[in-house]
Amino acid sequence: MSAESSPDATPDNTPSDEQANETVAVPLLAPADGVPAVVDTADGVRNAAKLLASGHGPLAVDAERASGFRYSQRAYLLQFRRRGAGTVLLDPIPVTDDLEPLAEVINPLEWVLHSADQDLPGLAELGLAPATLYDTELAGRLAGFDRVGLGAIVERTLGLALQKGHGAADWSTRPLPDSWLNYAALDVEVLLELRDAMAEELERQGKTDWAAQEFAHILALGPPKPKTDRWRRTSGIHAIKSPRTLAAVRELWTTRDELAAKRDVAPSRVLPDSAIVAAASADPKSSRELEQLPVFGGPRQRRSSRLWASALTRARALPTAELPSMAASFDGPPPVNRWARRDPEAAARLVDVRAAMTELSESVSVPVENLLMPDLLRRLVWDWRTPTDSDADPAALIDARLAEGAARPWQRTLVVPVLTKALDPSQVTDR
Repeated sequence: MSAESSPDATPDNTPSDEQANETVAVPLLAPADGVPAVVDTADGVRNAAKLLASGHGPLAVDAERASGFRYSQRAYLLQFRRRGAGTVLLDPIPVTDDLEPLAEVINPLEWVLHSADQDLPGLAELGLAPATLYDTELAGRLAGFDRVGLGAIVERTLGLALQKGHGAADWSTRPLPDSWLNYAALDVEVLLELRDAMAEELERQGKTDWAAQEFAHILALGPPKPKTDRWRRTSGIHAIKSPRTLAAVRELWTTRDELAAKRDVAPSRVLPDSAIVAAASADPKSSRELEQLPVFGGPRQRRSSRLWASALTRARALPTAELPSMAASFDGPPPVNRWARRDPEAAARLVDVRAAMTELSESVSVPVENLLMPDLLRRLVWDWRTPTDSDADPAALIDARLAEGAARPWQRTLVVPVLTKALDPSQVTDR
């Protein structure tokens, strides 16, 4: 390992985006080789696989979903680009069961993605997964860039301005408009060049090994685990003041979620959160009463009024013992705004730790949240007790705790000395 890529190296401070991007970017309006036809047949998949196999080097990958329109997070368009092969646009919906030839070619490759965690789960559902990964968005964070969106990084590093406007579109639309396909092809047009530019930048800052560890960590994580009590994320739920009303929110939310999944429609398009909270609070006793409320009186909601009324009836019939608690259950520390009341010493420790981590962040030009996962940091600070055994090594205890929490070696090398000093009372100045 070279000194430049060693975890112990002190990275150079990077200039701000404004300083680094003084020249006017050149608009990138269309792919150099034009927009390829969309692959949507089994024969087309086989031909695309052969084309990509004829190329060389890493594979640029992107996927377009229909977030906000569909319930699922499935990919509705896949984009690939490889040097020597060009760009492939693929509609996975009609060829979901025909992708094995493509997987055989691309799964052994290094994939280059921007915000890989957004696209990898949907690609994995299709049997597509990389052997190794390069995430240009995460590379930008490690490089200390102020803005890490694809357009911003491409403009800063390559001097090109990407087309904007269709990222939040309903990509389940068929046929896809030509302007959308042009946008999709541009998303991978310069991704390989961007990967090279970011690799050069990270090498210059001595962060190459840091990035390699982060990319390997993303691959090792696998698909995200389902979150518990998702219904508690309903917007406006903080206004609910009783367990019975909270149960009504839960029943309405669950009913909506099941209906949205069945229709493959985004839940907010089935029934907005505001309508759920309003109905739970008003507690109408019949479909007719329900239809007097905003939203529920519309023609689309009237067709489902019995469904929503039944959900409210179930909530009213629940035994008291089955009502949800007003506070969400935690498997870790309480919310930070309660620390001062629950444990003043922990709150004081957090102040010291945050200040120390901010100073470290500024010195290495890496955001605090990328130096250590915020949840892991909070758990460490909340649970910390200064060792009473004189032979105990606080640094070793902290390092072991962070390793258990999946902190990467480069992170631990940086933060363990900082956290040891911040958590050791002998090193803390008067507050």
